[in-house]
Order: sequence, then structure tokens, then C-alpha cells
Amino acid sequence: MKLSEFPYERVDFTKMEKELSDLTKALDKAKSVEEVFSIHKKYYKMQDDVMTAMVLANFRNNIDMTDEFYEKEKDYYDEKMPGFWNAMVEYQKKLYHSPFKKEMEEKIGHVAFKNIELAIKGMDEKLIPLMQKENELTTAYGKLLGTATIEWEGEELNLSLMRPYLTSVDRSVRERAWEKYSAFFEEHREELNSLYDELVKNRTEQGRLLGYPDFTELGYARMNRNCYGEKEIESFRNQVKRDLVPFVEKLHEKRRKRLGIDHLYYYDEDVFFPEGNPAPKGTPEEIMAAGEKMYDELSPETSTFMRKMREMELFDVLGRKNKSTGGYMDMLPNYKMPLVFANFNGTAGDIDVITHECGHAFQGYLTANLPIREHNDLTSETAETHSMSMEFFTEPWMELFFGERADDYREMHFEDTLMFIPYGTMVDEFQNIVYKNPEMTPEERNELWKKLEKEYRPHLDYKDNPFLNEGRLWQKQSHIYENPYYYIDYCLAAVNALQYKAFMKRDFKEAWKSYMEFSHLSASLFFTELEKKAGLMSPFEEGSLKKLVEGLKD
Repeated sequence: MKLSEFPYERVDFTKMEKELSDLTKALDKAKSVEEVFSIHKKYYKMQDDVMTAMVLANFRNNIDMTDEFYEKEKDYYDEKMPGFWNAMVEYQKKLYHSPFKKEMEEKIGHVAFKNIELAIKGMDEKLIPLMQKENELTTAYGKLLGTATIEWEGEELNLSLMRPYLTSVDRSVRERAWEKYSAFFEEHREELNSLYDELVKNRTEQGRLLGYPDFTELGYARMNRNCYGEKEIESFRNQVKRDLVPFVEKLHEKRRKRLGIDHLYYYDEDVFFPEGNPAPKGTPEEIMAAGEKMYDELSPETSTFMRKMREMELFDVLGRKNKSTGGYMDMLPNYKMPLVFANFNGTAGDIDVITHECGHAFQGYLTANLPIREHNDLTSETAETHSMSMEFFTEPWMELFFGERADDYREMHFEDTLMFIPYGTMVDEFQNIVYKNPEMTPEERNELWKKLEKEYRPHLDYKDNPFLNEGRLWQKQSHIYENPYYYIDYCLAAVNALQYKAFMKRDFKEAWKSYMEFSHLSASLFFTELEKKAGLMSPFEEGSLKKLVEGLKD
């Protein structure tokens, strides 16, 4: 069966919550660990049914933001999921306090019970109206960006389809494209400010209702920060500023010289070669076929995975006017398969879909049949290690996509990964300060962003672009609105991916073996435990980024 043929039926949450309540009561009556686990398997099935329907509805809404039916379905889940989430946490509380907790911990693992602690810490019935409103606000932001249209050379393009012009080989085209792109955010200034104001106040109120001083502790609980906290993240941010930013600034200077220009402006930021960035050759179908060949040769497991993905048409990657921006992978638990959403736009980013999103999807495929559902409850930095490392494992096959410019792509990818870490870390610090100071005005938030840019990206020059000079670049970063505190995860994962790059240079076969073990272990161990098992240095370890930089210099 193909993805387009998968049947969709709206979840009846009244029925589901009644069944979940019955399961919760059944835990009280259980006389053995076997009986508890039998009840728990019914909980798995219920969770999988809900997630499969919700993922399908969200995906079909994303592929056409003007589809009224799936827009209403998205609104329905935004309204109903907080109540269902609360009912799930009530079930988890009962499991956590079960007389058979010790035996269940042996069955489903120590990580699972730590995650239950965090779920309990992050949920209460009194939050439901605020969570419903939060969903409404994030959906409004996503729709605003997803339905954006920019007039360009007689065409109407969405934000994703502007990418080739933002990185054009012609500097004047890049500047004009950025002016057009920025004009959209200028036009919607008040709406963007208002949405974020409401989100910060909403999340702060949720945190305070649970007895926290602000949203941060609740945000960390919802991100399942189960083996590190604010102290470790702060240490990592300090290392980035001290040990990585100077190295990355040298890479920007190297890029400036390579481009043959006197000064880097904002519209040069994502351009690496004077002849333009390497772009993939061929049609989207030819690119997907090349991806299949690459995964055929990488390993038997990746070959089976990619062929099945293509047969079931589990990719929707062509950029379209009414399609949501961005890209992601999601799991369809009842089909034991992932799907991949993206927006091909003719740039090297199209290949990142075949590597990065397929890194997520491959790991989901590998572990889809695990009998313990909690072992697939990945924390984000673990999931991003799968995807960002796959970007490097697939580099030997880049000739399939870029021909004679494959080496240029590899150099660009390496530099871009390093350049991303200061930006991603800055996004995290920005959010941390905003949520610690929820009364900040839009102007104060913009001033904060400008201050942080001087610390993390001192080379930037926004020339006369008002949107960027005001310190509003952060408003195009969807995670800041939609997924608070989800961004440092990419940076932690990038450190691991760069370690894998060095590892595979020494011994590709052993590096792949380590990666496969890391993937198979899934969420059965904490992130820090997975790193040790894989032989990776923890990014939280003092001096780790200094060691990384020294190794990269060599």
C-alpha cells in the first residue's frame, strides 16, 4: 500500500480517554507483573493508533495548507491532544507507583521510568486550556509562514522556493532576493510579535501553575532532558563561545577570500564558492534514484529501507506553492514505517533530505518493531545524531548527485556544519534568556538577539536591511515559536557527527558498526550512555570542543 492510500479516520478522543481510564483502573487490580505488562501492551496499541492518525492528518495538512478538511483535522488535534496527553500521564503515574514498578523497570528500562518522571513533572489537568491555546498559536505561526507568497520575476513563490535566489551566484540577485524575503517579515511584524508575546506569556503561565519560577523547568521536562540540565547546557554554550567561535570566524574569513570579495555581507552568508554553491544534477526523480543507488551500496539494511520507502511512496519532497515550509521525518507506528516531508528547491539542501531526513527515517525503520514502545521515545539530541551523522556517512557517494563538484559539496558541508553550531547555540541562549525574563518587550528581545549575534557571529554585517538590522532574524526560525528549547539538540548532535566524520576517516567499517549499534540501542539508554557505548566524547565534558577543534585543524 502506498502512503496516499493509507486510510484516515479521526480519533474519537471521548472513546480513547474512556479506554485509557479503564486501563488505568486495571493497573490497580493487577496481581502480577505479567498482568501489568499485558495491560501496558494495550496502552502501546492505543498510543500507536492515535499517533498514526495524527501524523497522517498533520502530514496531509502540511502538503496542502489550503486543504480545508485537513486544516480542520489539525485544529481538532490541537484542541483534543492536551486532554489525551493528560489522560496518558494519569496512566503513567499509576504505572510509576505500581507495586510492580521494580519488575516493570527491568522490562521497559530505567530510561523509560525517568521519562515518566518528567512527563508527570510536565503535565497537570489545569494546564489543558493553556496547552490548547499554545497549539492554536503555533499552528497560526506555521500557517502564516506556510502560506507566504513572494512575488519574484513574475512568479509567486513560497519561502522555501526562494532559497535558490537567496544563494544565487549573482550577488545582486542574492541581495534583491533577501530584500523580498525580508519584506514578508516586515509586512507581518505585528502578527509575528504578537504571536511570540502570547506564546511566551502562555508558557510562562503554564510553568508558574506548576510551581516553577518560569517556563524553563517545564520546557526541559517536555524536551525529556533526562540526563543533563541547564548547568551542562550553559557549560556547552560557554565552550562554543570560547573555543569554537574563533575557529569558525577563521572559516568565514577563508570563505571570504575564496569568494574573492572585500567584505562579507548578510547576503553572502550561505554562499561558499565564487561559481556558486554546488547544486545537484538531474530531476527530482533522478535524485531519488541516485539516493536509492547510494543506500544500496552503503549497506544491506539501508538498501532494503530505501527501496521500501520508494515503493510505498513515503516521500513528499517537491516544493509547491501551498505546501508548508521546512522538512521532517515522522513515524507511522501502525505501518512500522516512516514518512519524509520536504521542499526540493534545486539547491544542495535537496540532498540533505536524502541524507539527513533519511538518517532519521532509517533509524525509525530499524527499530519500528521493538517490543518495548518506550525504546523508541527518542530524545532529540539522540535523534539528531542519527540524522547528522548519516550526512557524513553518505559523503563518499556525493559524485552521484554533484558530479565533478562533489569535493566542493563535501567542503561546503563540513564548513556549514561547523558554522551552524554557533548559530544553533545562540538560538538556545536567546530562548533561555527570554523565558527567564518573560516580560521583555519585542524591542528588548530584538536587542538581545543583536547582542548575542555579536558574541556568536561577529562577522555579520546586515548593511541596510531593516528587518535584519532590527534584530529580527530569529522570527524566521520556526523552532523558537513551535518547539521551545529544541535547537541545542542539533548542536550537540553536530559535535557527535563531526566525531563520526573523524572516526570514518580512520576506519569507515568500524565507524559504521558503531553507528548501527547507536541506532539499534535507540532510547534504551540515556544520551550520555549511548555516547560512551559508541566511543564518542561528550560535548558537555570541559575541553571537548577544544579537542574537537584541534582535531579538525589537523
